[in-house]
Amino acid sequence: MVALGRCRGLERQQTVTRAADDGGANNFLTARYAARWDRHVNGSNDMSGVLSAAMADLSANFATPTDLSSVLEAVTAHAVEFIDEVHLADVLLVDEDQYRSVAPTEDLATELDTLQLDIGEGPCLSAAGGEAMIVSSDLTAEPRWPRFAAAARQRGIYSIMSFQLYTFPAQVRGGTGGRGALNLFSRNPYQFTNEEQAVGAMLATQAATALIAANRQKQFESALASRDILGQAKGILMERFKIDAVRAFNLMAKYSQETNTKVRILAQHIVDSA
Repeated sequence: MVALGRCRGLERQQTVTRAADDGGANNFLTARYAARWDRHVNGSNDMSGVLSAAMADLSANFATPTDLSSVLEAVTAHAVEFIDEVHLADVLLVDEDQYRSVAPTEDLATELDTLQLDIGEGPCLSAAGGEAMIVSSDLTAEPRWPRFAAAARQRGIYSIMSFQLYTFPAQVRGGTGGRGALNLFSRNPYQFTNEEQAVGAMLATQAATALIAANRQKQFESALASRDILGQAKGILMERFKIDAVRAFNLMAKYSQETNTKVRILAQHIVDSA
């Protein structure tokens, strides 16, 4: 009732506050990957058949309704299948301060992510934090993350590739948020070839596409729900104060500004107190 009462007091005021639209385009990494592979892949070992098979299978996940976890599980499974020296894989998602391992092919992949979070260093964190690609061919001689390298070796992991998946603006309403990395682990010291790195990057692109699509769907669903609540709140104000839709929204916008309350939250309060 407080929100309704305040709107009554503002009904005669003419100031119109326009709500700011939270913008920010998704920073998708396809172009960055493409440029990197154009420079490094010389085509001496043709893996086009491998890539075609992997991409065709992954694309089938987008052709029919499926959840995000199924797509990411296909990505990590294909990484192990198509890159000989990759023995386990997972996706690390970062949403604000929340980290989670998704689609691990083995529990050890999740353990390795957790280990990096605990000690505050590692290739997966670096990739999720903004580096497009990280390769470590031998963790017995890795100066970048000495504590992680030692702990990984104790668990039988000796080389790693990590790929940044996507970046989103902070606090995307209704989305899965933050950052992510596709992480590929090997039990042997191994110098991944340019072609194998390209396969990893293509799989990372598929994972990124799935994550972006999932975020957009959640944002769309959230926007529909918000629009419905706003419509109900406007209708309540129009009926209560005998005003039109424009005046009703202006009242909510004015009260939102004066109380530093989001219009969507204010609208929910009006509906709940009606």
